[in-house]
Amino acid sequence: MTSHPGTATRRTGYIWHERFAWHDTSTHAGFLPSGGLLQPLEHFESAASKARMHSLVEVSGAGESLIDLDFSPATRDMLLSVHTRRHVDSIEQQSCQSGGDAGDGSSPFGRGSFEIAQMAAGATTAALTAVLQDRVDNAYALVRPPGHHAERDTGRGFCIFSNVAIAIEEARRLRLAQRFAIVDIDVHHGNGAQSIYWDDPNVLTISLHQDRLFPLDSGMVDEVGSSDSDYTNINVPLPAGCGNGAYKAALDRCVAPAVESFQPDVIIVSCGFDASSADPLGRMCVSAGGYAEITERLIALANETCDGKIVFSHEGGYSPMYVPFCGLAVIESLAGFTARTPDPYSWAFDEYPVHDLTADQDKAIQAVVDARSQVTGHGG
Repeated sequence: MTSHPGTATRRTGYIWHERFAWHDTSTHAGFLPSGGLLQPLEHFESAASKARMHSLVEVSGAGESLIDLDFSPATRDMLLSVHTRRHVDSIEQQSCQSGGDAGDGSSPFGRGSFEIAQMAAGATTAALTAVLQDRVDNAYALVRPPGHHAERDTGRGFCIFSNVAIAIEEARRLRLAQRFAIVDIDVHHGNGAQSIYWDDPNVLTISLHQDRLFPLDSGMVDEVGSSDSDYTNINVPLPAGCGNGAYKAALDRCVAPAVESFQPDVIIVSCGFDASSADPLGRMCVSAGGYAEITERLIALANETCDGKIVFSHEGGYSPMYVPFCGLAVIESLAGFTARTPDPYSWAFDEYPVHDLTADQDKAIQAVVDARSQVTGHGG
């Protein structure tokens, strides 16, 4: 058995279940159904990256220091606290037959995926509940299917139900917290949380994403939420090619001031690894070391604003080769290991000349700061 090179200094909850790997997205060619000129392969959103991430957590020895959290599938009432009855019924009916699509024509699922999606939402809920009840210091829910594109009345972008929103609504029902900050670091826009909480002043939604990637023409700077919500939606659309430096600058200049001003009870991170250097569905250049630095910044922000309460819920990331190392870097940072597992790809990805903040990246970040100032009267 491999022993970890460091010692954990925080109580970090962790969730994975083998059935998450059984969510069947069929034999597509990328995100298109196979057939004709499209030789059968697999859907981009396959089990590989998530299952391999869990394997690396175990093989690295990190898993020995994590606290395995029990969870139950989200109930139908929990799903309906966020989603319309029509959407929930549609997913359940298709799942009982031979499967179908979550709503946008490119989010396939097979028989039984309704129950697996309930498990994903329930696992994120359990992670959030454990942190809010001080049973752990922080938590990582390695779940599948992802959830950050799902809206109230439809699934989208490989997502069926909004795992994070369902967790928030259950925490509200249990009166564990009142104010929530969602920080979405997936390379694609967090349109689901934006739409669900557009009018809610007690949920701050922040999305760092590649500009105009997915959903197309979504996630612009001027999408700030409604006046009823005190404009608590922030988008940070970044130009393609951003590395570690741009993400750190965006966190320092856009995310941190907003969260500090909002003063949430907990921070929930929609954690996608598709901003990595190796991802096929993004054009960003974040390394595993960069994800560790992002996590450290978010932990520091949580320490400053909400007694360290922070939860990560797994979203996208489509490189089976590199997602495991990015994910392990996040988990090791959450657990506060005194030493980290070496990233075997760091000699390449950390040495690429893409990690310094460029003029166009600085301009994009400053545009968000200026827009927030105009809406709120200050940069937060």
